[in-house]
Amino acid sequence: MTLIDRDLVSIQEVRGLIKEAKTAQEELSNMSQNQIDKIIEAIAKAGSDNAQKLAKMAHEETGFGKYEDKIIKNIFASQMVYDAIKDIKTVGIISEDKENKVINIATPVGVVAGLIPSTNPTSTVIYKAMISIKAGNSIVFSPHPNAKECILETVKIITEAAIKAGCPKGAILCITTPTLQATNELMKHKDTSLILATGGEAMVKAAYSSGTPAIGVGPGNGPAFVDKSCDVKLAIKRIIDSKTFDNGTICASEQSIVIEKSMEDEVLNELKNQGAYLLNEEESKKLEKFIMRANGTMNPQIVGKSVENICKLANLENVPKEAKVLVARESEVGKNKPYSREKLTPILALFVEEDVRKALDKCRKILLNEGSGHTFSMHANDDELVKIAALKMPVSRILVNTPSALGGIGGSTNLMPALTLGCGAIGGSSTSNNIGPLDLINIKRVAYGIKEVEQLRQGNSKEQKLSMDLYAKEELINMLVKKLLEEIC
Repeated sequence: MTLIDRDLVSIQEVRGLIKEAKTAQEELSNMSQNQIDKIIEAIAKAGSDNAQKLAKMAHEETGFGKYEDKIIKNIFASQMVYDAIKDIKTVGIISEDKENKVINIATPVGVVAGLIPSTNPTSTVIYKAMISIKAGNSIVFSPHPNAKECILETVKIITEAAIKAGCPKGAILCITTPTLQATNELMKHKDTSLILATGGEAMVKAAYSSGTPAIGVGPGNGPAFVDKSCDVKLAIKRIIDSKTFDNGTICASEQSIVIEKSMEDEVLNELKNQGAYLLNEEESKKLEKFIMRANGTMNPQIVGKSVENICKLANLENVPKEAKVLVARESEVGKNKPYSREKLTPILALFVEEDVRKALDKCRKILLNEGSGHTFSMHANDDELVKIAALKMPVSRILVNTPSALGGIGGSTNLMPALTLGCGAIGGSSTSNNIGPLDLINIKRVAYGIKEVEQLRQGNSKEQKLSMDLYAKEELINMLVKKLLEEIC
């Protein structure tokens, strides 16, 4: 019996997929805007029509989140993303500045590598396929092994719809034998032009160190600051809505609540009234052991799980079955303080500070410890305070009076609807954008000459003469002042 080397099989598969995708991309690059738009419309419809089926598959395969919320995410990734990008010009001449004599021409990057996480598998496939094709690129997906079947089914559904709408065969492909070696081959292959990396911190770092241009996402660890100027009841509702949406699997969701001391009783009462369970010190210590693994990474056993399942895991016997979210008091921030870090599950930390300044300082400290560049949310009806906080926070998204999970991805705000959220340089990302099709094109610029060499020289001569005149005047003033002082003395 001959044993098949799985790693070698997966590497060979990737090489074949990239070759196929490159051929398809050459066809895409010659299509008109109208042809491209018909393809993404078909992908959006297929994603929306199969939202329920794919949500069920994702939930059953991964065990993460809520089936009902995954339906919403699939519809968001298909219909809402489509509505946002359908009228964007991405083919040929996309703008012309006649006054300044500059023409901008869209150029596809080529073959995109799409890395797909297990937390949002089907929705991320739909979203990444649409923005890639819209920009004239083909895409090859690397699925998370724990979500392989639902990812492959999503690719199959949207590919069939795309081909019927005129898409070249091979423009949307997926690895069927997912291995670490396959992903590395996909990222490092000479014909891979760009990596769209959504997933764990280690995987995103690997994308950036691959030698291929990459757009990645750092960890989200967004604090929610609740100010006394807000409607506290509504603010707590929004935070709980957000943190319980798909059991907290969206990285833009709130990870902690930060308040000033004067609001403590009011906020605690609202949390209790709206279904949050406040852990006592003993319960908090019990649960803390399950949030992080020994290597400092998030424990996958709690990711996307319900409060009931988390309580069984941590042996928390007194938590009511109807509890929506678990809240633990915390005062310190650090790598060894699990409640101060990212928790993609219905667990929140609560920080109570003396005043607004210290509360905002704590939010900043939380973000600099983990979550730099990602998302900060606040609930306030004080526009000046919003501006002060926005200037202070080291993030790419400042969300005001909205559920952070849905606001960050552009569901409840007017940000670009996206499931890949750039974190900027401070977060180790190449961009701070919510990633859309314009992030997946290069722009050629046609620039007409507007000056001759003589005009440039003349301009320099005028600037030099002006500088000399100012210097001479300054010297004359200094001399007169000196002479005046001598006469006075």
